[in-house]
Amino acid sequence: MTTPQPALRKITRRDALWQGLTLAALAARAPGRAARAADSPAGAAPIELGGRRELFVDDFLIASLVGAELKLHKPAPREAVLVCDAPWEGNTSAYYTLFRDDDRFRMYYRGAHFDETTKRATHAEFACCAESADGVNWTKPELGLFESGGSKRNNIVWAGPGTHNFTPFKDGNPAAAGDARYKALAGGSALIDGKTRSCLNALKSADGIHWTMMSAAVITAGAFDSQNLAFWDAARGQYRAYWRIFAPGRAAGGAGKPESVRAIRTATSQDFINWENQADLRYVDSPDEHLYTNAIQPYFRAPHLLVGFPTRFQPKTQQVEPVFMTSRDGVLFRRWSEELIPITAPQDRDGNRSNYMTWGLLQLPGDEREISVYATEAYYAGPGSRVRRFTFRTDGFVSVHADGAGTLVTRPLLFTGSKLSLNIASKGRTRVEIQDAGGRPLPGLTLAESAPITGDRIEQAVSWNGGDLGALAGKPVRLRFVMEDADLFSIRFH
Repeated sequence: MTTPQPALRKITRRDALWQGLTLAALAARAPGRAARAADSPAGAAPIELGGRRELFVDDFLIASLVGAELKLHKPAPREAVLVCDAPWEGNTSAYYTLFRDDDRFRMYYRGAHFDETTKRATHAEFACCAESADGVNWTKPELGLFESGGSKRNNIVWAGPGTHNFTPFKDGNPAAAGDARYKALAGGSALIDGKTRSCLNALKSADGIHWTMMSAAVITAGAFDSQNLAFWDAARGQYRAYWRIFAPGRAAGGAGKPESVRAIRTATSQDFINWENQADLRYVDSPDEHLYTNAIQPYFRAPHLLVGFPTRFQPKTQQVEPVFMTSRDGVLFRRWSEELIPITAPQDRDGNRSNYMTWGLLQLPGDEREISVYATEAYYAGPGSRVRRFTFRTDGFVSVHADGAGTLVTRPLLFTGSKLSLNIASKGRTRVEIQDAGGRPLPGLTLAESAPITGDRIEQAVSWNGGDLGALAGKPVRLRFVMEDADLFSIRFH
C-alpha cells in the first residue's frame, strides 16, 4: 500500500499573526513581494531560545522562506498490537491511553461490546489495562479486582462511575502525594442547579491499578461523552485539562443557520480539583469542524510545545479521521487540514468511528529515530476493535521542505551553548550561515565557510571552517539555511 503524500503549506497572512508581526510587516508580505529577512518587525525582541529544542511545526522561528514550505508528514502504518476480543471487551472498546511507566508501557481503555443485531450493549462497560515491555507486544494482566461473567480473572481496573471514558496519566508533579502518583478524569453525573447533569470526576491511584475517587464533579461545563484528559504540564508548573464541548459555529461546507459544533475546551489547576482559566480553543487558520477527541500532550523532546491529534468527525457518514495541531500557550493552536491517517489506511478504518488516534506518544526501546503513535480500527466489527501502531520520524510531524533549492531565514534568536545541531534529511547540500540581528553574515560563520551537510540524521552537528559560535551566546543572531532537496525538522543549541 502506498503512503499518502505529505501536504505542503505556504505562509499566509494569518500565519504572520502567529509570529506576532505588525500590520506594517503584514503589508510588506503582501503577495507578489519576495519574502526576505527584513520582513520581521523592526525592533522586535529576539526569541529567547536558550538551549531548548525547537520544532518547525509552525512559523514561530521563521522570518522568511524562499523556495521552501512547511510540509506536514504522515505516520507510516505498522502492526496491529491489541485486539479487544475478551468477553468483557468487544467491538466498541475505545478511548485508549498509552504512556511509559518506568520499565514498561501501560495502556488503558474502555471494554465494551455492541450487538449490531439487537442494537444493544451486551455487557456493562469496564476500564481495562494492558502492559508491554516494548510497545509492540501487549499483555492483559489478570488483576482479580472486578467480576465479569462470574469471574475476576480479567484486566479490569475500574468498574465505578466513568468507565465509559476513564482516562488516566502518570503524574509528573514532584509535589504529588504518594497515593495519587496516577490520576484520571472520568465521566460522571451531579446535581447542578437542581438538574442532574454530566460532569468529570477526579480519581487517584498509588500504583495505576487500584483506583479510588479523589473528588466528584471537578469540571461541570461541557459535553463529556468523549475522551477527556488532563496532565501535569511541567513547562508551566500546572495541571491542564482538555475536554469536549459544543460551541456555536458552522462545520466546514455547512450553509444556512449556525449549528452546534463539537469543540474543545481547556482549563488549568494547581491541585487537580479546582479548575480555572477555562477557555475554548482557538485556531490560527482553520474552519469550524467537529472535533470529537483531542489527544493533546506536551511533546517529550520539547515540553514547551503541546501537540494534539484531534479526531475530525463527519456527522453524515459517522466516519472519523485524526488531524494534527500544535500550541505554544495551550489555547491557540495551529491545526492542519489534511488527515494524518486516512480511512483507507491498512484496514477496517472506514466504518462508524473506526479511525481515532489514541492518547500517547511513545519512543520504543532501541530506536531513537522514530516515535510510535497508535490508532483504532474495526469499531463495531467483531470480535473486537483493534489498535494499530504507526510511526513518525523523531520530531517528524512537520518540516521546512525544499524540493530543490530553498532558503530559510529565522527571526533573531538568543541562544546558550557553543554548538548547533539539526534534525535534518538532506539529499543535496545544506549549508548554514550565522547572521547578526540585521541580517549581516558574521565573519567565520558565513555560508561560504559552512561545511555542507548531506544525509539523514536526528542530531546533525553544524560546523564552519572559521569563527566561534560560542562567542555569540546571549547575543541576537539569525540563522540562514540554504537547502537542496531537504527537510529540516528541528534545531537545538547546546
